[in-house]
Amino acid sequence: MGDFTDCNSIDSQVLSVVPSREEDIKVVFHKVSGDDDNEEHTTGRIYLQSNCHEERGNSEARTRALDNSAKEIFCPLMCSTFGGGGDPISTDTGGTVAKEKKRCPGLGLFYGLLATVFFSVIALLVKTIDGVHAVEISAIRCFFQMLFVMPMLIYYKTGFLGPRDKRVYLVMRGFVGSNAMILLFYAVQQMPLADATVIMFSNPVFTALLAWIFLKEKCTIWDCVFTVFTLAGVIMIARPPFIFGARVEGIEGDYTSHLKGTIAAFGGAVGAACTFVILRKMGKSVHYFLSVWYYAVIGFIECVITLFILGEWTIPFCGRDRWILMLIAILGIAGQTFLTKALQIEKAGPVALMRTIDVVLAFIFQFIFFNQKPTLWSLGGACCVVISTCGVALRKWYISTHKMKT
Repeated sequence: MGDFTDCNSIDSQVLSVVPSREEDIKVVFHKVSGDDDNEEHTTGRIYLQSNCHEERGNSEARTRALDNSAKEIFCPLMCSTFGGGGDPISTDTGGTVAKEKKRCPGLGLFYGLLATVFFSVIALLVKTIDGVHAVEISAIRCFFQMLFVMPMLIYYKTGFLGPRDKRVYLVMRGFVGSNAMILLFYAVQQMPLADATVIMFSNPVFTALLAWIFLKEKCTIWDCVFTVFTLAGVIMIARPPFIFGARVEGIEGDYTSHLKGTIAAFGGAVGAACTFVILRKMGKSVHYFLSVWYYAVIGFIECVITLFILGEWTIPFCGRDRWILMLIAILGIAGQTFLTKALQIEKAGPVALMRTIDVVLAFIFQFIFFNQKPTLWSLGGACCVVISTCGVALRKWYISTHKMKT
């Protein structure tokens, strides 16, 4: 606490006050002295007196002009500072100057629900398009995502390359993330919608394992149990012939396509888990839009090269498919935006639990739009994967909440 003994120092640093009486302005402070066991509390008052002599012609005008401001601004500010109160600064009449912004309860979960619905609709739209390869769908989505993210990078002045020490991770995030998207779209085209969604939904379990391997995060017996449950669910959905026999029911087309879709969905889940681990490694030092920018640019370049190698570049048959492709891109951007907002407002555990609705919507869409009833094996596999994912989310939620309380 500074001394108020020199009027010139106050005049040069803060403001000049020429009160008509020494009682006009009072600053009350509390002084604590002594040891921890025997504290002595003393209270003192400082009277700001006018020792500065100016011309009387200007002193009265300055007194009237600064009298109200000194009482209403200077004294509340000093009392708030020295008093150390956590309440908002208020005037003597009790009017609150600053109010804490209230947060709408459940807003983060609502954003998570919107993201889940958008991602489910994307999978449904990919399933309805005929004659367009999954790589081409991914290329179109990446292209529109680039158009959306570019103005955001200019607005936030993040640059297009990012921090020098994070560029390797950004390139890895873009490459792995775009491949996970391609594999998911391919799996949806090759196998039932619900089965592909369930297998892709198992990525949180693999995230925990990869974080233990690469980030040295703690791995418990529960992580191993959840992994076993997830693998059991994937096997129940894939239904390999050497376990379930040569006759497999509830699949689309032949078993070769079903097996390709299963492998693609499993690879997409592992790729998504790798993406989450890379994002954790980068931390919050890289802006979200910069990460999405690398994802879109590298994915677009990779998809274009792959299409020319495979010779699968085709123009959609009708205007409906073209509008669906544009809608997939728009919903993808909206889904990622709402998911990011949800994670910023709400904890990761509740948001991950909200994402389980994706599996339910996949079964509903499969039954309504494609008239496919899920088999008991698919339902059993879905239960195993959902239980494992919910277990991982609840465990992390409990650990984070327990740490905050302690």
